[in-house]
Amino acid sequence: MKKILAIQILIGLILPVMTLAQPTTIVTAPVLPFLSTVILVGNLLFTILLVLSVIFLLYAGILFVMASGSPEQVEKARHIIMYALIGIVVAVLARGIVYFIQGYLAP
Repeated sequence: MKKILAIQILIGLILPVMTLAQPTTIVTAPVLPFLSTVILVGNLLFTILLVLSVIFLLYAGILFVMASGSPEQVEKARHIIMYALIGIVVAVLARGIVYFIQGYLAP
């Protein structure tokens, strides 16, 4: 056990030093103004949709707990969960479309 702990500590001390050996120059391709706008809007849309979907998932979970066996409340919570999951899918697709456009238009 002590040997494993010593190895983990040694690795934890060596790995950060090894990352400092990496080159720090970053070569970037020129980005079109339109492309940077699309990237900005896509990232903003992704963030907003993801946050809203998580909030609605939490709300639906609270509705499930508070339903007390009421079929109407349970059905309402299920619909909210379904729409929140659709929101997550739309957010991921928006991010994917942004990356597709970026890969297609970037030189």
